[in-house]
Parts: sequence; structure tokens; C-alpha cells
Amino acid sequence: MKTLIELYDERPIENVLSTEMFRPETTVFLCPGETAQNRELKKALKAYFKRRGCGNVQLVFLPVSTVSAESVEKSLLTCAENYEDCAVDISGGTDAALFAAGRFSAGKQIPVFTYSRKSNTFYEISNAPFARSLPCDIRLSAEDCFLMAGGAVREGRAEEGSLKRHLDLIEPLFILFDRYRRIWQRQILWFQQASRKEEGLEARAPETVHAPNHTVTVNTSLLTDLADAGLIEQLSRGEEITFRFASEMVRFWLRDVGSALECWVYKNCLDSGLFDDVRLSEVVSWSGSGAGDSVTNEIDVVCVRGTVPFLISCKACDVKTEALNELKILKDRFGGYGSRAAVITSSTPGRNGSAMRRRASELGIEVIEHRDLGWERLQGRMRALTAAR
Repeated sequence: MKTLIELYDERPIENVLSTEMFRPETTVFLCPGETAQNRELKKALKAYFKRRGCGNVQLVFLPVSTVSAESVEKSLLTCAENYEDCAVDISGGTDAALFAAGRFSAGKQIPVFTYSRKSNTFYEISNAPFARSLPCDIRLSAEDCFLMAGGAVREGRAEEGSLKRHLDLIEPLFILFDRYRRIWQRQILWFQQASRKEEGLEARAPETVHAPNHTVTVNTSLLTDLADAGLIEQLSRGEEITFRFASEMVRFWLRDVGSALECWVYKNCLDSGLFDDVRLSEVVSWSGSGAGDSVTNEIDVVCVRGTVPFLISCKACDVKTEALNELKILKDRFGGYGSRAAVITSSTPGRNGSAMRRRASELGIEVIEHRDLGWERLQGRMRALTAAR
């Protein structure tokens, strides 16, 4: 096969796997006109293939009416006339496009094959022995998944190298977060007031401070526990409480309400051995350029197993419908039914817990609550999430 004809699909994974697997000289996307004119998407796809070692493939975007079988078949005939040794991937595409591809292949004896996400295997449809029950051994990273969807990774809150050096502190941080979780948000306000300078590890404040709209008193037992855990140093009590954060990353953790839970989930995913890539706090620009005025989303934890992305949202509060809807949109953009999503909350179920879980189930989102945040139970929930179909 020298030329791969792709029936463009809204699920990004359907558009890239065959090019990477079979390495054609040219990939022709039969796609809607707005897609063919989307420069940022084309730029992102080119960046994806270059990153994946397929930089020499020529990408052609051929605009067609994907709801018209006649239009798709006409374009397929044009491809067969203008390109050598064609094969058609029908993994994606509309019903009209699939109908047109079947009619076209029957008349021209062009190879046709497909890919099954469920079995992670390519299958021959007709005249395509190269794709006969062929397992897909491709393994993607989180950045790969963003690129194929037309996004670009921007610098997030957690620098990977520094994060890896702090792994030993994540468990004690989470233990204290869980122990003091009912007052954690107010304590974070105190830490913010005690370290208002933009830089520096030193912190100083009276036991009670005035935060915006709040008066906050620090829990001195929490300070002692943080010092014993090695998260803060040089703790001293007098007219003012003084101490030093163990590092810039710890400073960030103790000034951010959600970091303890996010880091705990990240470490669990990392240590589980279930995933090929695990990322914390990924910020994605959906213009594909990474420019400052781009539309962006921050995803708390992103994991990838083979070609399947997992999006995890962490909430140190009740889960709102708006958060579930946003996660569903990102899940669809990542890969539709192929991607998976979970929301993890450290709060105990309230009056609306049943309604929230029901709504999450309708959206295909797994809910993991406080009772499952212990090491063994969370590991079990991660295994169940990766095994689900």
C-alpha cells in the first residue's frame, strides 16, 4: 500500500492509527470542507505524525460531503485515478461514506480494512491480507492524544522532573489532607496568607489571619504533623508562627486546595503499572498553537494505556453537573467511545449523591468517592476502569 484513504471521523484515534501502523507514502483524508480548511488541525496532525516517526508521509485533505454517498464515491474514484496502490480504511466515517466505500471497493477491487477498538486489532474486509487479524501494538503518550485531537500541550502546574523527585512526599501529604480534610480549605487560606510573596520558601504569620472575607486560625496540630512529615521545616511558634516550606513544589501544594488529592491519584496511577503514560495537571490549547489567547482546558490527571486515554478529574468538594458535562465534552474530543473518564471526589456523598452518580453513569463517567481513596481500594478501582469495555 502506497496510498491510504481515510474516511475522516470525529474520533481522532480513527484518523491516525492506520497511517502509523502501515506507513503509507500518502494519506488522503476524505473530510468535510471545514475540516479541510482547518489549518490548526492540519498543523497538529502533521506534528503528531512527525512526533510518531511518520514525518515523511504526505497528508492530503480532500473536501467531500460526508452525508452524500455519491460525493464520497466520486472522491474515492478520483483518488484511485490519481494515486498509486490505494487501500481504504473504513474504521471511521459516516454511514454514507461507509456505503460509498463498499460500493467503490466492489467495483475496483481496492483493498478495504478496518480497526476494532474493542479488540485493538485490524481486520481485513476485502482484498487486504496485510490487515488480516493484525494486533495493534501502538502505544501512545498523553501528548500524542492531544495532538491527534488538534490540541497542543502548554506548560502545566507540575514540572515532570521535579514531580518525580517529590514522589515520597505525596503519601504523607495525602494522609494529612485526609485527616484534616474537613478544615483543609480554610487551612490553605492560612498558608496563602503566610506566604504572600510570589517567591521564597519562608513563611510567617500570626496564628489567626485575615483572608479575603474570612478570619482563619491555623490548626497547630496540622503544622506539627506537616513538620514531622518533612513537608515544612524550621517550625517556630512565638508572637508569629514561622517556618520554611520543604521546596517550591511543597509550597505550591500547601497553597492549592486540590493538589493533595490530585497528587495522590497521580501517584496511584503511576505505581499501578497499568498505564504507558501518566501526567499530572495537563494544560491543553485547542487552537493547536499554544498561543496565549487560545481556548484551554486543564485536566487533573491524564493516563494512557496502549491507544486508550483516561481522563481523571479530581474534586475536593461535591461534584457538580457542570463538572461532569465538561469532562464528557473532553472525553468525546479525546476519542469518543474509545476514551474513558472518571471523577474522583474526596467529599462524602451528600443529598444529591445519587443524582450525581446517575448523571455520571448516563455520561459514561466512573465515580470514585472517598471510601475508595485508600491505596488498595483505589488500585482496585483503577484496574476495573482499565478493564471496562
